[in-house]
Amino acid sequence: MTAPLDLAGLRTALPVRPGGILFATVSGAHLYGFPSRDSDVDLRGVHLLPLADLVGLREPEETTTRMWEQDGVEMDLVTHDLRKFVRLMLRRNGYVLEQLLSPLVVATTDVHAELVALAPGVLTSHHAHHYRGFARTQWRLFEKTAELKPLLYTFRALLTGLHLMRSGEVEAHLPTLVGQLDTPGYLPDLIAAKAEAEHGPAALHDEERVRTDVEILHTVLEEAQKATGLPDEPSAFDDLDRLVTRARLDYAAGAAHGTAH
Repeated sequence: MTAPLDLAGLRTALPVRPGGILFATVSGAHLYGFPSRDSDVDLRGVHLLPLADLVGLREPEETTTRMWEQDGVEMDLVTHDLRKFVRLMLRRNGYVLEQLLSPLVVATTDVHAELVALAPGVLTSHHAHHYRGFARTQWRLFEKTAELKPLLYTFRALLTGLHLMRSGEVEAHLPTLVGQLDTPGYLPDLIAAKAEAEHGPAALHDEERVRTDVEILHTVLEEAQKATGLPDEPSAFDDLDRLVTRARLDYAAGAAHGTAH
């Protein structure tokens, strides 16, 4: 068993920056439900650039990355400026939606809550393409390395996509998906094995069966996409546009009065 995350401790380690961090959540293996003893902690979120950074001659720092070690564990924080993050949301990017909707919340604000409320308005049938593509990439990595991690990522992506097409909800936690969907019976054992090592081998009794199961899930996901009730296009563009504009102007007004954080 891996130790539970200290979300409060992670919160104190977040950097202070102009405009502030609008939210930060835990992504990666911890979110997906199969962290290892030696897994790093993937923190993802959104920061807010001051208005002056967007109107000057210099290119704005829309994406920032910071890595550090805390209590012997490697931390990896990546944040996007609010406008860039929202644009990614509107591009049918399941990855950023998983970050936004992660239940492992390290830092939050009212803007975060508004983004969460608007998230259903960006879900479309085309998110299935994202999950099938990600699964194919991870499967190729598994074939190259024979590691358990990319194999679990393959199943996780396919099952998240399938659940989304059927329910209209983003669920990234693999053990939860296993409990809700018709999945191969060996998945719980693979999840348990992953807890021992981040880059351990996939000890499979029948690799051909696993290959067949992955191919079947691709087919099932494609069929679910055809039958889904999700729309073809997002409906939340205008609401998100107003949110981005208001957040930027509110920060600019706060900075002018010395109350921005």
